[in-house]
Amino acid sequence: MAAKTSNTTGYVVFISLLFDLLAFTMILPLFPSLLDYYKQNDSEGLYQWLEGYVGVFQKMIGVPDRFNSVLFGGVLGSLFSFLQFTSSPILGGISDVYGRKPVMIICLIGILSSYVIWSKATTFSLFVWARVIGGLSKGNVSLSMAIVTDVYSPEKRGRGMAMIGIAFSVGFVFGPMIGAAYAKWSHSQEGAWFVQPALLAVALTVVNIIFVTFAFKESLPKKNRALSVIGKLSEALSYINVVDLFKFKLLDGLISSDEIKKLRTLGSVYFVYLFLYSGLEFTLTFLTHNKFGYTSMQQGWMFFGIGITMALIQGGWVRRIPPSRTANTAVMGLLLVVPSFLCVGLANSAPLLIFGLFLYALSTSIVVPCMTTLASHFGSGAHKGKAMGTFRSLGALARAIGPVVASILYWSIGPEITYCIGGVLLLYPWYTLKKTLKTIKVQ
Repeated sequence: MAAKTSNTTGYVVFISLLFDLLAFTMILPLFPSLLDYYKQNDSEGLYQWLEGYVGVFQKMIGVPDRFNSVLFGGVLGSLFSFLQFTSSPILGGISDVYGRKPVMIICLIGILSSYVIWSKATTFSLFVWARVIGGLSKGNVSLSMAIVTDVYSPEKRGRGMAMIGIAFSVGFVFGPMIGAAYAKWSHSQEGAWFVQPALLAVALTVVNIIFVTFAFKESLPKKNRALSVIGKLSEALSYINVVDLFKFKLLDGLISSDEIKKLRTLGSVYFVYLFLYSGLEFTLTFLTHNKFGYTSMQQGWMFFGIGITMALIQGGWVRRIPPSRTANTAVMGLLLVVPSFLCVGLANSAPLLIFGLFLYALSTSIVVPCMTTLASHFGSGAHKGKAMGTFRSLGALARAIGPVVASILYWSIGPEITYCIGGVLLLYPWYTLKKTLKTIKVQ
């Protein structure tokens, strides 16, 4: 009976995440065109004010006007990720006391509000508000992982996490295509062209709220809940404190100093990788838009190709990698990401760009799953949650900083140099992990 309940809850989490990710990823190929829209139509609003503010520096270093959208997009991308980084541990801590279901529904209502505002966002300031509310509400992903931990036994927990991974793969394959197709159709209609994709995101989220309300049974019984909100919020703040994160402070005294040292090395490698990777990943749509003239539909096809490649590699190979090969495979993935970004940044023709994107999809399929698996082998069963929570928070922090830094570089020195610098710097996490391979290898 317990296994049946676990499987049912796992499917509910999968379907809810799928609705959420389809709505969330629709905006990805639209970002460059959205910012072009605000540049042209927000004549007396926030966009023009920001352009005037950066205009002095722009003239000093000779930055083209078309690169301003990359800068503003990077700030928005980092803002969204930073708000998610700060709110997710707090929402998770509250759910430990009051249960997963009410907090999950609150998150989804917040996400719905952000999409409603986006559908009305004829000014850049409204669009910024939509992203702020969306970032603060995006705790549903970490809550989904907590639900899997609630209902699956430790030996079967990998199955639940795999379902979350599949939801991400399907969402990132089809969401951008759906958003791009709706945007293309909307261009032939009257009014702002992004309204239709936004309204579809609204509809998917409404369905998601109804589905969770009626299909999801609370996964955290009252007897297993924490008694003190203050205590859980204090723990949540440790996931936000940057110094505590890098020191894995929540594990002080719980695992050996040798294991703490290994986790810190692995955590720093993971942070540097995701900091560089997420920044270049975020600017990818702007690069193909500015350099190759990609439309939203072409961006959608690009994400579709990347997503299919990742799904095939993860489903056909990565999930079958034996534990003894995990560390070596992670090192290989970190090395592959270097030429992937060099090829993309230096590409002046479709073949080199496509080859770089293939290497990008291949390395992406490998690195995060393998490094997460490596981190999951530290600590006893009682402490794995804190180890993995700290590890995930390091990744979230990296994704919060990476886009704005990469976008500033892209804006000031251009995409070619930015991608070359990023590609070369990615040799650091590869070399560090390779050098310490013997000490963190999973036996």
